[in-house]
Amino acid sequence: MADAPDPQPPLAPGRFHPAPLGGRGHLVETERFARPVGLDDSVGAFLDALPDFLGVRHLRALARAIAASPRTLWGLGGHVIKVGLGPLLIDLAARGHAQGFVLNGAAAIHDCEVALQGSTSEDVGGGLFEGTYGTADETGRLFAAAAARAVESELGFGTALGRELLARAPANAALSVLCHAAQHELPVTVHVAVGTDTVHMHPACDGATLGAATHRDFLRLAGFVEGLDGGVYVNVGSAVILPEVFLKAVAMVHNARAHEQPGAQPLAITTGNLDMLRHYRPRVNVLERPAAAGHDLAGQHEYVLPLLRAAILQAAEAGA
Repeated sequence: MADAPDPQPPLAPGRFHPAPLGGRGHLVETERFARPVGLDDSVGAFLDALPDFLGVRHLRALARAIAASPRTLWGLGGHVIKVGLGPLLIDLAARGHAQGFVLNGAAAIHDCEVALQGSTSEDVGGGLFEGTYGTADETGRLFAAAAARAVESELGFGTALGRELLARAPANAALSVLCHAAQHELPVTVHVAVGTDTVHMHPACDGATLGAATHRDFLRLAGFVEGLDGGVYVNVGSAVILPEVFLKAVAMVHNARAHEQPGAQPLAITTGNLDMLRHYRPRVNVLERPAAAGHDLAGQHEYVLPLLRAAILQAAEAGA
C-alpha cells in the first residue's frame, strides 16, 4: 500500500541562489584584529593592539567620554574597594577624571576599615553561627558617629564619614576614597538601606539618624546629577542599591526641570556599568533608561577597572 503524500514537501535546493563572498557586507575585517605585543611594549601599545570589536569598542568609547567629560561621577559597590582598587580611583580623581563618588554601605565599610587598619572583609560563613560576624566595634561606632555628625551639622553622610575618619588619623588614609574626598572637598555620598550592612547591628546605630543622613545624601546626589548634563556616570559593582538611587535622582531632576523649564531637553548623560555579571537593574536603570549612551563592560573588577583607567589616560593624552 502506497504512503500518502508528505504533508510538507522539502524546499528544492535549486531555489536557493548563492552570491559572491566579496559582494556581501561584513561586520568583521582583519584591520580590526588583535596584534601581539611584546613584554617591553608600552601600555599604550597594548591598548592599541586590542581587537576593535564589541567590549573593546565600549571600553574605548567610555574612556573617551570620561577623558572629555567636565564631570564624571563614580558609583562604587563594596567589592570594588575590597579587591584593592581604591588607589586607582583616587588617582583618577587626582587627574581630574572623577569629580565625585557614590558609595553603597558595603563600599563605605570596606573603605573605612582599610583606612583604619589596612585590612577588611571578614569570613561571613566562619562567624555567622558563632556570633562573631559583623561585630567590629570600631566600624560600628564610626558609622554611628558619622550619621550623628551629618544630622547635627547638616552634612552629607559621606562627607561626615570622611571627616570622622580623618579625625582618627588613620594609618592608611592615602588608600581611602572617603579620606581623599574629605581632604580635597570632593562630593561623596553614601546610600544605605537599613538592615543591609553590618554596622546597622551595632548598639550605637540609630535608625532615624542613619535614615536622615543617607536621605540627605540622596538629595545631594540629585543635586550633582542636575549638573551632569554632558557628563558621565559610571556604576562599578553595585547591582541594586546604586542603580535604583541613581535612577530616582535622575527622575527628581527631570521633574524639577519639567516644571521650571517647560520643554527642556533631557540630560545628556553617558553611562557605564562595570560588573562581573550582567544584572537587570544596572542594565535598565544605568545603561538604558537615563542614558544618552551606555557602555557595558563585564568582567572581574580587578582587571577591568585598571584597563579602563589606562584607556582613560590614553584618551586624555590623545585629546590634549
